[in-house]
Amino acid sequence: MANTLILKSSIMGELSQSNQLIDFALANRKENTVLVRDLAEQPLPVMDANVASALRTVESELPEELKSLLQLSNELIAELKEVDTLIIGAPMYNFMIPTQLKNWFDLITRAGVTFQYTETGPQGMLKDKKVVIVTTRGGIHKDTGRNAIESYLITILGFIGISSVEFVYAEALNMGEDIAKQNRSAALEQLKLAI
Repeated sequence: MANTLILKSSIMGELSQSNQLIDFALANRKENTVLVRDLAEQPLPVMDANVASALRTVESELPEELKSLLQLSNELIAELKEVDTLIIGAPMYNFMIPTQLKNWFDLITRAGVTFQYTETGPQGMLKDKKVVIVTTRGGIHKDTGRNAIESYLITILGFIGISSVEFVYAEALNMGEDIAKQNRSAALEQLKLAI
């Protein structure tokens, strides 16, 4: 059983600064119970009517062509349930997370599976997990109204029951090499401590 799940969502591959920070932070760890899911290399389906239908229907009632969507969702949720720590690479694209990461959340946020409706409102069903989010940006957005990533991720993770969330920011990465190097280094040290 893996006790750490890493979600990479950058479309930049080896040039991705969020991927590099995660890889560098984990490079010297002797832990071999890490599962990496690169959402850009192996993209997930975008939420559409078929995906929504598959996630709301009992498998035995699904047409054959939609069963694989439900099975994929079940696989992603099983991965998440098995781990203690979730590390998310969430670079800022146009002030939000990448589509690839949003697709993952759409597939794992399921009524009766990862959250349930109660008389007092929705209640998350995934507990006792730690999340570390590595968010990289070309400019400086932390502590401003432009930082929608933080509020979105806190909300969606809380919705499924995860409240232990730490953010590692690497900002100003396109504002000159000196400040970018300094911010990457600080982010790497914070990430090493967080995981």
